[in-house]
Amino acid sequence: MAVQSGAARRKAAPWRQSLGLLSQEQIVAGLTLLLLVVFAAALPGFATAANLLNLVRSISILGILGLGMGLIVISRGLDLSEVAIMAGSWSIALIANQHGLGVFWAMTLALAIALGIGIANGVMIAFVEMPALFVTLAAAFVIYGAAFWVAPVWVVYAPHNAPALVFPGRGVLLGAPMPILVFAAAALLLHLFLSRTSLGRFIYAQGDNPEAARLSGVALRPLIVLEYALVALLAWLAGLVWVGRTGSMQMSIVQGTQIFDVILVVVLGGISLVGGRGGVFSVVVGCALIGTLLDAFTIMDVNSEVQNIVRGVVLLAAIIIDNWLHPRDEETARQGD
Repeated sequence: MAVQSGAARRKAAPWRQSLGLLSQEQIVAGLTLLLLVVFAAALPGFATAANLLNLVRSISILGILGLGMGLIVISRGLDLSEVAIMAGSWSIALIANQHGLGVFWAMTLALAIALGIGIANGVMIAFVEMPALFVTLAAAFVIYGAAFWVAPVWVVYAPHNAPALVFPGRGVLLGAPMPILVFAAAALLLHLFLSRTSLGRFIYAQGDNPEAARLSGVALRPLIVLEYALVALLAWLAGLVWVGRTGSMQMSIVQGTQIFDVILVVVLGGISLVGGRGGVFSVVVGCALIGTLLDAFTIMDVNSEVQNIVRGVVLLAAIIIDNWLHPRDEETARQGD
């Protein structure tokens, strides 16, 4: 019996080793394709071109926010104020537009507010050395309160006669919806930044081992400020698509689960919370899997409570898979402390 058990383990070892060679991104991508096939066969209307196009369009804003969160998590940071930056900056800008500020200057105001908050977050974290979790959580509350002080309404509407504001969310270019193109362009630019520039390599080095990066000459404090400014920039871009698509900005999303959905797609795709691993493709496959599940749930009319349970289970599974595929050794554990 013992001989047979040992033989069985040796027979299974190549399968485990071959699976271990797969990255988390590849596993999630394969699972997404499998779900697409299953849902296409089981759910009427799922495999139609219109539904699949709407699926991709629906995850574009989540994807843009996920790019910013992915960037900061790679550097071993966290930004819980990203959704608040998006909602607050655009709410104030739209209120200013309703009081006579031109559309272009309203867009510029939203960008200035977003970048100002991002830089302030980075300065507090890098130079005051406060924990990113508490800084960005406090920033989210401050933004929420300040935005309501300036604009005491739940929904702020955009002007109807502003093509520059509407086009990124509702326009079509070469047959493709603009939200998809904006997400694709942002993903491509961020990929090039992380993979082809010195700053991108410094961000991975910071996430892998901040002390070693500092000793090698990387200026970590200015780099941290830049990272949080880039998160704010992507939050502004996501807000531009949101306003164009819905014709308004809703401050209520700050109190919702949007920020946790952003973290979910990042961790699910394979960007480790200990930093230094993952990339743009991780965010893309994480969004694809979550978008596929949510679209199927919508067709099946699954209630929101069950959807939240599934989100939690998926996040837990992603963490377990990550630990199984990439077990911590002594050096990895020390770096993650």
